Amino acid sequence: MNKRRRLNGTVTSAKTAKTVSVEVSRTYQHPLYHKVVRGSKIYKAHDELNCRVGDKVTIVECAPLSATKHWTVEKIIKVEIREAGELDGISGGDAA
Repeated sequence: MNKRRRLNGTVTSAKTAKTVSVEVSRTYQHPLYHKVVRGSKIYKAHDELNCRVGDKVTIVECAPLSATKHWTVEKIIKVEIREAGELDGISGGDAA
């Protein structure tokens, strides 16, 4: 195994071709107040595995592919399963 950094996160957007946005959450203790703080950051990653929104993925750093993409999707850990009825509710097709 190589020394490249690997992060686990959730796909939040897959609108662009071959690119996904992955949100990586972390918890840490504040250095002065010692309160546990939750933080998150969104990374752009190159996607050859056709990830969908909600999938849990592992991303690995790589050489810059564009101005914002420095990560690539290594593997899909957990696939988000959607029902056919859920997709209708997300699109907001019916306006009452």
